[in-house]
Amino acid sequence: MSELGNIKIADDVVKVISAKAAVDVDGVFKLAGGVADEVNKILGKKRPTHGVKVEVGEKECSIEVFIVVEYGYSIPEVAGEVQEAVIKNITELTGLKVVEVNIYVQDVKIKEAEAEAEEEIEILD
Repeated sequence: MSELGNIKIADDVVKVISAKAAVDVDGVFKLAGGVADEVNKILGKKRPTHGVKVEVGEKECSIEVFIVVEYGYSIPEVAGEVQEAVIKNITELTGLKVVEVNIYVQDVKIKEAEAEAEEEIEILD
């Protein structure tokens, strides 16, 4: 608490910062969403924070990031880099202490195969 009053950082702020930090790491294909994100997709709602869950207190937070790793990258290295990037960005941008960052690797994707599949769909249309 400062002399001027309280500062409360919304959960969504921490989610957006965490999501951006995670997708900027080489080897992260994309964030992996859960059931709620699939429902939002069906409803046409896009959220840049899908694949991130947070608990934010007054001075600290814990974060869970669900990712899809690009094939060919070391999964432990990518996960470790995501943890470091999230901690660095949250600490620098919000001043919150990051208690933990749990990474859940949900899938591995081959970039070329994904692009070819999209091309096939376009051809069929």
